[in-house]
Amino acid sequence: MTQLTITAKGQVTLRKDVLEHLGVRPGDKIEVEKLPNGGLVIHAPRKTGKISDVFGMLKRPGQPKLTIEEINEVIADSWAGKGR
Repeated sequence: MTQLTITAKGQVTLRKDVLEHLGVRPGDKIEVEKLPNGGLVIHAPRKTGKISDVFGMLKRPGQPKLTIEEINEVIADSWAGKGR
């Protein structure tokens, strides 16, 4: 269990290992739920993004660009057991 210290201003600094566990970085937001027994539940909202965030993710410099038709042909050949 991790112990945290409350400052004179009533603030708590979360330790690095706690922030890593939550998957958050400086500037991110976390949510705190107050429980009836006086406890708290802290979690980081799931990150959401756009499909366009992944565009170009597989791009490699020097590799040829393939058309959809060429990609489909490679996939079909692979399923048929034909290597390129």
